[in-house]
Amino acid sequence: MYAKDFYLTNCPKYFHQTGVVRIPKNEDDANKFIEYEKYNNTTYEKYGKDKLKSLGINTNFDSFYFPDAGDCDAPLVCNSLLKHTEIMVAKVLHIEQQGGLCKVLTKDCSLLSKNIILATGYESNLADLRYMGIRGTWGTRGDFSSKLDLNVSMHQSMSVGANINGIIKLGATHEKMINSVVPCSQKQALSLQDNASNLIDISDLKLKEIYCGMRAGSKDYFPLVGRVIDVPYMLENYPTITRGAKPKLKYTDNIYTLNGLGGRGFVFAPLMAKILSEHILNAKEIDKIVNPDRLFLKWCRKLIK
Repeated sequence: MYAKDFYLTNCPKYFHQTGVVRIPKNEDDANKFIEYEKYNNTTYEKYGKDKLKSLGINTNFDSFYFPDAGDCDAPLVCNSLLKHTEIMVAKVLHIEQQGGLCKVLTKDCSLLSKNIILATGYESNLADLRYMGIRGTWGTRGDFSSKLDLNVSMHQSMSVGANINGIIKLGATHEKMINSVVPCSQKQALSLQDNASNLIDISDLKLKEIYCGMRAGSKDYFPLVGRVIDVPYMLENYPTITRGAKPKLKYTDNIYTLNGLGGRGFVFAPLMAKILSEHILNAKEIDKIVNPDRLFLKWCRKLIK
């Protein structure tokens, strides 16, 4: 698994290889696990209810255990990876082309860059990215202090992290009705504790910290990695594109995107970054399954409906 090797190589102190148990949501889902097993192309084991009970997991469903999975200490991982990188924090107002370069305008200054990678999550107002269908899903996570002997992570309808340094992470929620940033909700965090009671002993869990934020996903739930199409140019010069024409695509010079990682950012991000860097530096073709081009023509055809 690329992500696991990446973290163990670059920041091993902040990656905990706990493994994860995938548990069916209900009887119907349990029956589907037989079909899912055909596509388990990574190392895994089948765990029955007795094995799961010995691990502190309460369920009557047979489950899959994936030993390569783990948990990242998110802020520590990010700070570690950025340690030798020059960073400037500024609100970007506009991006324009200037002499084969990208001019980035902020409130206080302007910068020139050969390439720009838009990794702005659900906020996508610096280029016309409508065709990518980027959408946000609000989520709340609760970190709970506990002495529970829980050495493995699990996922059913929600995630329950292993006990790492006295902390069990629960969540995150999927709150689709929230469209903008709001204060973190203690009520939502505590609802996670209630839901976790179906899987583990929650008797000594105490809410320590709440995190919340917007995940950015694509229409088809696959990442968005690659060049950015010049949408205004395409619509103006090829109006029949809305009726099914398939002209050669024109891209916005020097602008790329890495987005739509959903709730699996720490799993997808290292590999997607490798794919994009190899494309920019070595012109290596990007797999169609993550290339945003896959969404453009269908989006154009919907414009006249």
